Amino acid sequence: MVIVIIAGGSGTRLWPLSQGNHPKHLLALTGESSLLQNTYKRAKLIGNEVYVVTEASHSDEVATQLPSLESHQLIIEPGRRGTASCIALALARLRQHHSESEEVVFLHADHHITDAEGFALTVRAAAGAAKTRHAIALIGLQPTFPATGFGYIQYGEELAVEGGLPVYKVTSFKEKPAVDVAEAYLESGHYLWNLGLFASSIEVFEHDMDRYAPDLGKAYHDLLATNGDEPAQSAAYLALESHPIDTALIEKTPNLVVIPGSFDWADIGSFFDLHKILSEAATDGNAIEGDVHMIECEDSMIHATTKPIIAIGLSGIVVVDTPDGLLVCSKEKSQLVGELSKKLATRKTTI
Repeated sequence: MVIVIIAGGSGTRLWPLSQGNHPKHLLALTGESSLLQNTYKRAKLIGNEVYVVTEASHSDEVATQLPSLESHQLIIEPGRRGTASCIALALARLRQHHSESEEVVFLHADHHITDAEGFALTVRAAAGAAKTRHAIALIGLQPTFPATGFGYIQYGEELAVEGGLPVYKVTSFKEKPAVDVAEAYLESGHYLWNLGLFASSIEVFEHDMDRYAPDLGKAYHDLLATNGDEPAQSAAYLALESHPIDTALIEKTPNLVVIPGSFDWADIGSFFDLHKILSEAATDGNAIEGDVHMIECEDSMIHATTKPIIAIGLSGIVVVDTPDGLLVCSKEKSQLVGELSKKLATRKTTI
């Protein structure tokens, strides 16, 4: 089995901690290790063949953070072209070093998971189900609340048991729903959060791209035809359009199965999510980093880097001060940070 960690993206919703030149998966947000390093440790519990796909501007830092990663296991995107192109590039690289029957698991570098053993158990089960059924196997998570920020997987009949976990037929995908719809999904018991984690063999990915996503299939074969020649591969890659793998392939493929994950999980997509993780042990709900002095503050996140911060009477507020910028926002509105940080980045590039 081969594990591929997708370490791309810019993490703009965690500005100013995360920026294009140093995105969130390279940051130690929840402990001493970065999200990428934690993901790599989990991957090594599953198998020794671990690859990382990252954008060129981050490749040196990835290599520094993962010194045991061999050079051929670092797959470098010459530019950001979305997860569909990223996965096509990874599969083209793997095709040079592995058998077409090799099972491949795709993980994301920015997920927060503490139950590493439960995660490894679920991934092995997904890879086993993919092999047995010659299909792409997804990993979902039982919803614990009516989330509107996640996509959902609707599942039908139970097809088998793999590694002690049930394997279900995927019947449909649902985009980020309204609250009342999410509540109905939760009550029905037939929906899972879509984590964007999946597994299958190289040959199944090839077959499904060629048959159900011909544009992506052509991109894959164009990359494969370069035979690893870096200039030719870079030119072919940069000519691709940017699409997420979910809509480019996964949602078009009829032969899909899903396994409910047996582990805790958080997608740190905003300061709301990060605050929830960091404040779990705090009786006042505050998450504090650096030289911070507070009076009568609750349910807030305050991060000081270069100078002290005094906070008085704050409730549900995020304050993040770094040399690159200062953020002050409502925790409940922190999803909007990405919109303004992108505008700021555009302004900087045009000055």
